[in-house]
Amino acid sequence: MAFLSRLDLQECLQTLSVLQWLPVYVFLGAIPVLLIPYFLVFTKYWILSVLALAWLAYDWNTHSQGGRRSAWVRNWTLWKYFQNYFPIKLVKTHNLSPKHNYIIANHPHGIVSYGVFINFATEATGFARIFPAITPSVGTLEWIFWIPIVRDYVMSMGVCPVSGLALKYLLTQKASGNAVVIVVGGAAEALLCRPGASTIYLKERKGFVKLALKTGAYLVPSYSFGENEVHNQEIFPEGTWIRFFQKTFQATFKKILGLNFCTFHGRGLTQESWGFLPFNRPITTVVGEPLPIPKIKRPDKTTVDKYHALYISALRKLFDQHKVQYGLPETQELTII
Repeated sequence: MAFLSRLDLQECLQTLSVLQWLPVYVFLGAIPVLLIPYFLVFTKYWILSVLALAWLAYDWNTHSQGGRRSAWVRNWTLWKYFQNYFPIKLVKTHNLSPKHNYIIANHPHGIVSYGVFINFATEATGFARIFPAITPSVGTLEWIFWIPIVRDYVMSMGVCPVSGLALKYLLTQKASGNAVVIVVGGAAEALLCRPGASTIYLKERKGFVKLALKTGAYLVPSYSFGENEVHNQEIFPEGTWIRFFQKTFQATFKKILGLNFCTFHGRGLTQESWGFLPFNRPITTVVGEPLPIPKIKRPDKTTVDKYHALYISALRKLFDQHKVQYGLPETQELTII
């Protein structure tokens, strides 16, 4: 009772909404991974496994061809509790015309990219109201779509593979008014995440610019202020055995799943306790001005470099204009590596 008295109902619901994140994915993934082989080999209900695998084969390309989103799932009340836990906010600086398609590039990745998920994969912050007639699709790792049930769950939120095939389809085969959201630094950038840091991988990340040129999609810079503040990351001293183990484990994890395993912590079930929940610190995703991009079927390196430089300039401008308002010191600079 003493524990419960420290949590009011609202805070409890917010905490549970965040706590469900990983267990739900693990549970949904475990059901087909374990039950399909089990039913197929050890029970008389093998036909259920055959039907599930047949549906998966039939539906295999859907995630790369626009997906199957659900307005109902995107508007679940659960996401509002998730949003209010931090809280998370979406800020528009310029309109996005439905006459064009867009690549919204986001920085930084953080540990989990909470800001991108809530702002673009749900309606918790009112994306459809803030950017009317624009349909967002959030890019993530493709192997997630190989898992039955999980693939349907993430597709329902408008999540797609961050692959050339899937992104190009959304930007060329579905008329206008589409926006694909890419966390450009990727999973590798998670290792740079720590409170007070504003370091991103971008100097050699030019694939999104090349995609914009090939499709004529406008580039839109966005920055999630506070994303790096919600977890503390442990980087052990170089030369120690624990650092060797950490680097070896991270390299293995990256090779197998394409993820960088971060040694991080946050708060526990109560504010003062230690655990793996994120800290209740605000995350504000600011969406900048669209950068018009010409459509070039085969852009050369010079052209890609030109628009990459223009994008970096636009991102720096966005960062400098809003950093103080959202908690960073005036002297803080955006470090691009």
